[in-house]
Amino acid sequence: MTKIYSYLVLSFVLMSCAASKEVKNSELALTNEINIIYQQKKFNGFAVSIVDENGTLYKHGFGFSDIENNKKYTTETIQNIGSVSKTFVGIALLKAQELGKLNLDDSVDKYLSFKVFNPDFPQDKITIRHLATHTSSITDNEFYSSKNYYLKPNQNLNGLKLTFEDDQSFNPADSIISLKTYLENVLTEKGKWNKDSFSAHKPGTIYEYSNVGTALAAFIVEQATGESFNQFTKKYILEPLKMKDSGWKTEEVDVSEYSRLYENPTTPLPYYELITYPDGGFITNITDLSKYLSELIKGYNAKGTILSRESYKEYFKPQLTESNFTERNTKNPYNESYNVGIFMGFGYTGFIGHTGGDPGIMSMMFFDPKTSLGRIMMFNTNFSDKEGNKTFFEIWNALEKHQQTLKK
Repeated sequence: MTKIYSYLVLSFVLMSCAASKEVKNSELALTNEINIIYQQKKFNGFAVSIVDENGTLYKHGFGFSDIENNKKYTTETIQNIGSVSKTFVGIALLKAQELGKLNLDDSVDKYLSFKVFNPDFPQDKITIRHLATHTSSITDNEFYSSKNYYLKPNQNLNGLKLTFEDDQSFNPADSIISLKTYLENVLTEKGKWNKDSFSAHKPGTIYEYSNVGTALAAFIVEQATGESFNQFTKKYILEPLKMKDSGWKTEEVDVSEYSRLYENPTTPLPYYELITYPDGGFITNITDLSKYLSELIKGYNAKGTILSRESYKEYFKPQLTESNFTERNTKNPYNESYNVGIFMGFGYTGFIGHTGGDPGIMSMMFFDPKTSLGRIMMFNTNFSDKEGNKTFFEIWNALEKHQQTLKK
């Protein structure tokens, strides 16, 4: 028995060593493959990861977070992630519901000091669920871009003394307004920016992606809980998941790790912020965001820790049907607009996650519910041509190519 036992132990050790070697080889092969793709110079800096419900299987930074100062983009580099931020709004809504502070089927007016209604359907209530499924009939009018983006007050975040006072793409830092004021101006009957703020569809009927609707949902979390949205999410998401390098505001993160953002590989952008920050302003790094995606996969598999099983079931339940769409994306499996949970997207082939884009930002976070494997990419450079798009997906596909080996 002793000899048999010793043989089994030795066999197990040898198999473990072989598996470990295979993983290491796959990690090296993946890093080399992405480095070759990076040499196309379509992006200045980015980070990627592969995760499962047990944690991060692979993460790596490539290129530079600051070209001028030759600063590497690492797994600790932080930046905004665009609309991937919306998935946090969904978690926050369901946590607030768990706490008894709101109900997804409540009218938004229950939590607001101002009236929000579609003027073509004044008797039809807009609910929180409508906001969370992009069926509220609230649209992003011309003032979303022109009034929403502001220069950060301090443009010396990374020791870069750059001035952008004449950059007309962003509003001056000293003219920023509160989220409440913005929403009142865009959504109320007498608001000064309310032109084309609502579609011609009845609330609750048609999917129409809405950043403003997302911001309103986050504002309702504030009104219902009595806590600022950033503090509420810190308490119930970031701290439990030990996402110590993440936040919504500059003062919540280590600005020395902040990446420069680029309109293209040769054009740096100023540091900016959004009035409607919950729809796209989450600041994080690949290390923290990987923890978050791992938790989402656990939640999908009924093992999550930051929401109850019931809440996660609601979060990941496809909320819409064919009748809710005027058109559906059936070409890109990584487009979140085929169906939607509670601010959580579904691709037509079943992938679950979200994409993100803003000035100088590209991000993508999806997992496959069949394999419980997830991928993340976050870039500090925009692309505007077919070659950039091709390079973007070459990196994404390289992650998929190696992910199964890395899981061993």
